[in-house]
Amino acid sequence: MTLTELFPDDDYRFQMRFIRGSVTEFFSAGDGHAALMAERRHWLQTASRRYAALLPEGVPLLEEAIAMASCGQALSAAETALLRAKSSAWEQCLALGEIWEPDYLLLQIEEANHLRLLGGCVCFPSSWSLAEKMGRPLELIHGVVPGLNENLGQQINVFLARMKPGVAWQRSNWGLCRSPELNQHPERRLPRLDAAVRLEEVWLRGEDLALAALPRQRGVLFGIRIALHPLADIRNDAEAARRLSRALRTMPEAMAQYKNLAEARSTILNLLAGSVTAPHGLGKCGLINAIHNS
Repeated sequence: MTLTELFPDDDYRFQMRFIRGSVTEFFSAGDGHAALMAERRHWLQTASRRYAALLPEGVPLLEEAIAMASCGQALSAAETALLRAKSSAWEQCLALGEIWEPDYLLLQIEEANHLRLLGGCVCFPSSWSLAEKMGRPLELIHGVVPGLNENLGQQINVFLARMKPGVAWQRSNWGLCRSPELNQHPERRLPRLDAAVRLEEVWLRGEDLALAALPRQRGVLFGIRIALHPLADIRNDAEAARRLSRALRTMPEAMAQYKNLAEARSTILNLLAGSVTAPHGLGKCGLINAIHNS
């Protein structure tokens, strides 16, 4: 999805926009694979229980996810053999997190189409903790997002429960942050946005999401890919800057607070408009190069 497509040409609101995609394509290796996987291994080997979790009820979902990925070529024969050789489901959960580029979650569809989080591996969270969400129904997980359950909660549950196998339904989310780190777990205490933030400190954090049915166990495999873009890149794309500015201006205050944008919103709007100058000695191209090389 392009930067312009990430922001609808509309006032900010919750949207259920899904496009049909491929499980194999979403979970396949992309550019920068070696560096990305090295970082995933680092976090899993440093604090595995912080970035991965699996409840006993989630083991069948993990098994079906591996079987589906093997049949659909989202796992190679060698990768499947490596997973099958593990002595426990927990070790398989960790190993899958070291094979796939995206993070993944395992959701169980329960009574009345409610979903519950039973497992997954999230090395690159966007300021949330997997351990705190484990075992909770989806509506309680979403409950912290202002207005989401009221506006789309039932639609989300019904959509997930009715998904057919063999397809990855994809959509994108976005946020803004003050760090180019992929891993923004709250325990890392990375710097937060505020009114004094500078252009080179603001990053667009895009989340590409994929949902695939696990029909035998009435479950859902949920994949999350993170992409980071300097705000300078958004400002240099006139249409993307216009759409992002509109979204920021029309975002309800409660949502701005949730997204950690309330204090920085006016400053970021000024930065997008070019009202705040670049640091002394850096022209536009020099600033972008400095950001990319940081």
